[in-house]
Amino acid sequence: MKDSEKCSNSNAIESDVSQGLEARKVGQNRRALGVINHNMIPNKRAVSERNEVCEKKQGDPVHRPITRRFAAKIASTQKLKAAEGTTKRSNLTSSNGFGDCIFVDDEHKLAEDQPVPMALEKTEPMRNESDEMDEVEMEDMMDEPVMDIDISDANDPLAVSEYIDDLYAYYRKVESTGCVSPNYMADQFDINERMRAILIDWLVEVHDKFDLVHETLFLTVNLIDRFLEKQSVVRKKLQLVGLVAMLLACKYEEVSVPVVGDLILISDRAYSRKEVLEMEKLMVNTLKFNISVPTAYVFIRRFLKAAQADRKLELLAFFLVELSLVEYAMLKFPPSQLAAAAVYTAQCATNGFKQWSKTCEWHTNYSEDQLLECSSLMVDFHKKAGTGKLTGAHRKYCTSKFIFTAKCEPASFLLEN
Repeated sequence: MKDSEKCSNSNAIESDVSQGLEARKVGQNRRALGVINHNMIPNKRAVSERNEVCEKKQGDPVHRPITRRFAAKIASTQKLKAAEGTTKRSNLTSSNGFGDCIFVDDEHKLAEDQPVPMALEKTEPMRNESDEMDEVEMEDMMDEPVMDIDISDANDPLAVSEYIDDLYAYYRKVESTGCVSPNYMADQFDINERMRAILIDWLVEVHDKFDLVHETLFLTVNLIDRFLEKQSVVRKKLQLVGLVAMLLACKYEEVSVPVVGDLILISDRAYSRKEVLEMEKLMVNTLKFNISVPTAYVFIRRFLKAAQADRKLELLAFFLVELSLVEYAMLKFPPSQLAAAAVYTAQCATNGFKQWSKTCEWHTNYSEDQLLECSSLMVDFHKKAGTGKLTGAHRKYCTSKFIFTAKCEPASFLLEN
């Protein structure tokens, strides 16, 4: 009995001891897990905070652009955080037996949160595209609009703003009918380009003395060239051709026409009345009574309006184009190009730099490059206008009536190219 009781007591003691040990192990396990959970919570918060910051930066379209300095700062910050995490994991490993599991698990989570280096490179194409978009927008803003130069004349019936564009489209279409060959003087046996220049320079002074309108001078020169292209003339009759051409132009353009006697008188009675009337008959028959053609004056008025010219710019443009009328070499340019080049050269001379707006280019149909050749010749004529024997236009524009326009400095910088 005693032996059986001892065995039962020993068995009971062993069962109690085993239960106590198991309970003690469970308690130790619970404390360890508690320590684990307590140590894991700060890491989860840090990870979630970093994810929120990253998501906020990715979702915000106007966040700070990543520069090299900013990227280096981000990288150094992440290295410091990684070093702090390593220190915490080493402390956990030394404090409990489950440090290895925590270290592996935490390392896995940190690896997911670490930024990929290529992420910094992906922002560069986006930045370049935005820069290109900004450049395009700036170019659109800098693009000069074409002005409506007729809006102020909408209520003026004389301005015919409703069909003014159709009129000038027609002028451009038929201007070639009033042009002559730039080599027509080769067919003349007794006169040359120099004689033509002397005649037109004299007519510029006659035009100013009679106080005639601009249209008359331009049409006079056009009639002379068109007649000489088709009719051979001896040098003794060349001045008569000029007088008759001015008489026809006055009949077409002027309100008060000079009489034949006035023209005979101004020619120092070199011709009789009969000779004047016979030459007039010959000229209109040679030209087949086709007097009305678009000259440079028709175009220069429109182009000056497009340039928003003041009185100074207007007079300088007319001065340059009248200098060009004397020169035989300028016959190779059509009237519209001659007028556009005069306006362009006058703008360059008054402003001191090259200027040709989109509005001028639109209404003239000439770009700046297309005008440079003609404009360079005009600048050369302007520089030499006061020298030599043919100074009629220079003396005309040196008076107070034309506000001393001829004394304006030429745009010499156009000759540099």
